[in-house]
Amino acid sequence: MSDTLAPRANEPTHHWQLTSTINVALVVGLVTAAIGVLTSRVDVVLLALPFLLSVALGIDRRPRDVACCDVQLEVDRQIGSDGSSAFSYRIALAVPLGAEFVHLRVTPPGARCYDLVLAAHAVPTVTGVVPVVHSGRQRVVEVAARLIGVDGAWWSAPGPAHLAECVVDPVIVELPTLPLPHRLTGLAGTHASARPGDGGEFRDLHRYAPGDRLRRIDWKATARRSQGVGDLYVRRTDATADATVVLVLDSRENIGERVSDWPARSRGTSGLTALDIAREAAASIAVAAIGMGDRVSLIDLAVLDGMVVAGSGKRHLDRLLRRIAASGSAGMRFSRVRAPIIPAGAMVYLLSTFLDDETTVVATGWRAAGHRVIGVDVLPTPRLDGSEPVTRLAHRLLMAERRRRLADAQSNGMELMRWQDRDDEPSRAVALRTLARASRRRA
Repeated sequence: MSDTLAPRANEPTHHWQLTSTINVALVVGLVTAAIGVLTSRVDVVLLALPFLLSVALGIDRRPRDVACCDVQLEVDRQIGSDGSSAFSYRIALAVPLGAEFVHLRVTPPGARCYDLVLAAHAVPTVTGVVPVVHSGRQRVVEVAARLIGVDGAWWSAPGPAHLAECVVDPVIVELPTLPLPHRLTGLAGTHASARPGDGGEFRDLHRYAPGDRLRRIDWKATARRSQGVGDLYVRRTDATADATVVLVLDSRENIGERVSDWPARSRGTSGLTALDIAREAAASIAVAAIGMGDRVSLIDLAVLDGMVVAGSGKRHLDRLLRRIAASGSAGMRFSRVRAPIIPAGAMVYLLSTFLDDETTVVATGWRAAGHRVIGVDVLPTPRLDGSEPVTRLAHRLLMAERRRRLADAQSNGMELMRWQDRDDEPSRAVALRTLARASRRRA
C-alpha cells in the first residue's frame, strides 16, 4: 500500500475577505439611517447605530496575519483480527493567531461531506476512519479548510483541497494447481515435459548411446537385459520445463453487484466490483505460476502501454503485483485493430466480464494461433433488489446475449471458469483441477 497527498486546485491568494454578515449589516444600517433622516425620526436613526457600529468594529478587527491554514493529512491502514480493513486518517491544522474558527470540510469516498466549525486553537487535530471496500487505487478522504476571523466578520478564501489516495493490494488466494499450456517451451522449471532430459520422473530404459551420461547407467537393468559384452542400459527421465503465462486484464469498465448501477458503468461502493475480482484472480494466478517457476506477463486491454513483459522471480512478481494493484477502470471503450501479440505456446488467462464481443473476438484469434485460452469470468453476482421492472428485463436480455457469446467462444476452443467470491473457494479449486487434468490428457 502506498499513499499520496496532493492539492486538487491551484492555491489561492492568501487574503482576508469580508463576510456577507458585514455587508448585510452595512446595508441594513445605511437604509435604516436614511429612513430615519428622511422621516425626521431620531429613534429610527438610533436603531441604525448598532448595525453601523458592528460594521466599524468588524472592519477594525481585520486579522493582521496571513490568511493561510496549513493542513497536514496522514493516512494509515489498519487490519483487524477478523480480517477487516480500514483507513484511519488524521488531520492536523496549523492556524495563525488572527483566526478564531476553522471551517473544515471532510469528504470520505461514497458519502456526503461533513462540515465542521472548530475553535482555532482548541481542536488541533481531527481523526476519522474509512472502511476499505475495494482493492486498487482509491480515494481515502478529501479535506478543504478556510479560516474565520473574530465575530465572523472576516474569512479567508477557500483553501486548496487536499486529497489522500492509497493503493490497496488485492487478496491473494492460494491455488494448489494450475492448468498448463498445450506445449511447454522453457528449458527449466518444475513441469515434466514430453522430451527426455534431466528431470525427476522416470521415462524409460534405453540402450546406451554416445552423449548419455555414465552416471545414468542402470547396472541392474544392464545385467538383466544385456545380450553380450558391452551392452549397457541407461535410465532416462523426462526433462523439466516451464510455461509462459499471459494474464490479460480487461479493465475497460468496472461494474458492481447492483444491476441498477450498470447502465452508468459506475463504481459500486458496496460489495465487490468486477475489477476487485479481476485483481484478486490475476494476483493469485501470478503468485502460483511464478512459484512453479513459470514466466508470467501482464496485458491490459484498455491501456496501450499497459504491458509487463514475461519474467520470473521475486522481483518480477513484485513488479506484477504493483501493476495489478494499480490497475483501474479506463472509463473508455475502444476496439483494437488486432489482438495483442503474445509469445508462442503461451497459456492465456483472459479476465473479463464478457459483456461485449471485444474480448471473445480476441480470445478466438489467440485460439486460432494455437494458444490455450482460459476465460476467467469476473462478473460479480448480480443483485436485483431495488431494480425497476424494465431494468430486470434488460438484465435478462443482457445475460442471454452473454451466455450466447460465451457458448460461441467455448465452441471455438476457449475454456471457461468462473472466479467466484471468497465464499466459493471449493468450486474454484475444483474448476482449476478439472482444467489441469484436461491439460495432462492432452499431453
